[in-house]
Amino acid sequence: MLKYLDNLSRLVKHLAFLLLVYAIYRLLFYFFNYSYFSDLSIGPLFSILFFGLKFDLSVIILSNFLFILLYLLPFAFREKNWYRALLKGLFLSVNSIAMLANCVDLAYFQFTLKRTNATVFNFFGGEIGNDLGRLLPLFLKEYWYVFAIWILLSWAVYYLYKKVEKTTPLTWTTKQYVAQMLSLIGFSAFSIVVYRGGFQLKPISIVSAGEYAAVQYVPLVVNTPFSILKTLDVSAIEPSMSWKINDLEALKGLYNPVHIPKRGEFKKLNVVVIALESFSKEYVGALNGKSFGYTPFLDSLISESLTFSNAFSNGKTSIEGIPAIVSSIPTWMNEPFITSPYGSNQMNSLANMLKQQGYYTAFFHGGTNGTMGFDAFANLAGYDDYFGRTEYNNEKDYDGSWGIWDEEFLQFSANTINKKQQPFFATLFTLTSHHPYPVPDRYKSQFKEGALPIEKSIGYSDFALKKFFESAKKMPWFKNTLFVLAADHTGVSADAYYTNKIGNYSIPIIYYMPDGQLKGLDSTITQQIDIMPSVLDFLNYPSPYFAFGTSVFDTTASHFALIFRTELFQLIENNYILQFDGEQANDLYHFTTDSLMRNDLFSKEPAISAGMENKAKAIIQTYQQSLINNKMH
Repeated sequence: MLKYLDNLSRLVKHLAFLLLVYAIYRLLFYFFNYSYFSDLSIGPLFSILFFGLKFDLSVIILSNFLFILLYLLPFAFREKNWYRALLKGLFLSVNSIAMLANCVDLAYFQFTLKRTNATVFNFFGGEIGNDLGRLLPLFLKEYWYVFAIWILLSWAVYYLYKKVEKTTPLTWTTKQYVAQMLSLIGFSAFSIVVYRGGFQLKPISIVSAGEYAAVQYVPLVVNTPFSILKTLDVSAIEPSMSWKINDLEALKGLYNPVHIPKRGEFKKLNVVVIALESFSKEYVGALNGKSFGYTPFLDSLISESLTFSNAFSNGKTSIEGIPAIVSSIPTWMNEPFITSPYGSNQMNSLANMLKQQGYYTAFFHGGTNGTMGFDAFANLAGYDDYFGRTEYNNEKDYDGSWGIWDEEFLQFSANTINKKQQPFFATLFTLTSHHPYPVPDRYKSQFKEGALPIEKSIGYSDFALKKFFESAKKMPWFKNTLFVLAADHTGVSADAYYTNKIGNYSIPIIYYMPDGQLKGLDSTITQQIDIMPSVLDFLNYPSPYFAFGTSVFDTTASHFALIFRTELFQLIENNYILQFDGEQANDLYHFTTDSLMRNDLFSKEPAISAGMENKAKAIIQTYQQSLINNKMH
């Protein structure tokens, strides 16, 4: 039997040697950049080295899949010398390039504080490419020892490959053909599982590394070839050059994301942020300007809260909304931040910043664990715990589509929070009002029907929210808690306003304190990324921090909202909305008097157009530079 597995055995040895080489590179990466990981104790380090093998195996399979396929082809010609030479050339060339990528970050990491990704290919053209051509010889001279490491380990792979390949040719019988075919099918299936990192919903990504280490240690978990291959089809930011603002003081004067704390004692209030799935402003009777709505409980809460009537989401998907809400990071680019090349950047969040003040932090989402990478993002953002469908652990409350019904999961969230220490910060993300908009059978006739299926589902989620607050009011932490409620994005609509370029982003943002100190309907323009700085401002957070948003409690700030949609930026400020295509502004509307945006004021209000265009440029430039240079902290 062993003779039938001889070829498969050699393949496994080749891949095992590669895994060893990748492990050596991870250790070298750690030692070369030790000063950045010096606070990492021995236990977590061994854990990172162990889980890093998962990412190594994934990229080894991905980069060598053609080699694996050709190596296992069940045909006699694979024993020919020319074919074996072809296999050796393919194996050595592919893996030498991968090892070179790993070598680059032994030295380059100190400049970027993250693994190199596919954006590196942007540097091979234009003026930047010319600079690279001039600088590359200098880099090779200064970091000659990195090049030497690459040569040495590439030679080791070559040597080991030759040692393993010394074997006698097979005798091709019918049994041999069958055995080789089974080897090909079986190992291919196994390879797919290894590449995916398991049987979870989606293959592992850079953000998945957040499940195994804090954000500052993610570069240790992943490897550079993995980082590059996983971002090849992901759009990177292409910095705007034609209008770049070179005067740094002028740039900061227009827009500065560094927040300086105000004086006052830090208030250790509990904070609960509730992200409401697809809760458009349109569905909320107290805000939609109509005589009806689907959220009677939210309407009642709004009457007791500080609520913003001109509030906007920073994207159209949950994967864009959650980083905006908890980390003040918008998606002002084509790719959602979580799945972009910058998803592993160091960042601030309400979770990791409040942890510094002694808070316990937790993220609750009733969806199947792994959905949209929220569990991995929660770990990167610094949450102590993530609670999803797995942690809920009661499948009788599964909705049949996405996860656990809102009513049951919000009760679970309240009871779990009640067992934790104070002060705490918790993020609750509802689920049921997501397509296909289900409602439990027992409530089929209880909630108002609308023109669209989502509206009945919104009514159910509003009811679940009511039950959550009824339970929370009985708990000792309730009165000492700041609640913030905001939609993750808007839902579907058939209304002319709520389907246009401003109404399609209109959401509720609500700040509620049980003692009544926050009340009123405020027309100040705000957006999801304002939530983090607003919470920190309200608590008198004692240290400077970075956030793209602005506190709604800062009366000296110029409040705005910036939305990006299909290559078009929309800046909302002082009741105007400016549309900017990345190079120049095109349209200006006064949205409070022209909600359907039919009267273009761009040429009629040149001073306003020019001022808002400069503001948009400053925001976009700061955002791009912050992400590219990993300077969001």
